[in-house]
Amino acid sequence: MFYKVIRVLVRGLVFLLNGRYDVVGKENLPDKPYILVAPHRTWWEPIFFALVISPREATFMAKKELFKNPILRFILVHAHAFPVDRVHPGPSAIKTPVKALKKEDRVLIMFPSGTRYSEELKGGASLIAKLSKAPLVPFVYQGPLTFGGLMRHQKITVGIGPEIDFDFKAKLDEKQTKQVNDDMEEAWKTVDREIDPSFEYIPPKKKH
Repeated sequence: MFYKVIRVLVRGLVFLLNGRYDVVGKENLPDKPYILVAPHRTWWEPIFFALVISPREATFMAKKELFKNPILRFILVHAHAFPVDRVHPGPSAIKTPVKALKKEDRVLIMFPSGTRYSEELKGGASLIAKLSKAPLVPFVYQGPLTFGGLMRHQKITVGIGPEIDFDFKAKLDEKQTKQVNDDMEEAWKTVDREIDPSFEYIPPKKKH
């Protein structure tokens, strides 16, 4: 219930901040639990992803430090987030999302290519897919990369590609994991080109 209420409030807030956003490839959304995999470009893109997949509910990992604040912890827990140590993930980083996919009918939002994650976590998407039998679906965000750009109603587009080829019966070894990661990278590039053939992701410069 809390998740649904928050989603309505967030949808209204997004409309006030940026107006409408476009979705390309919505026909590629599976009618079952799946793993949403995307390249990490902004801190607010998971919000847009969660709105796009509505009415299905999402679950996602958040760094454990965020759960130290009791108010933020309450919000995160009720928004279906779970804490993860990004340097030393541990078994729960796999078990928790697998349970959410198999027993709670949710969508897992993941950013497997994030440079801030350990190598163990980068291969987590393949392992979670293997254990949950949930397909990997590529998403990309194209739009403002600064909060100022978001406020100025710069255009936002969320692109969705077809399921990434994954052999659930094959042994999940280093070779298959690398192949899946390569396929994800290629799928993101394909969706990016479909939205805008001239698109090039350039991370905003950090202020010192």
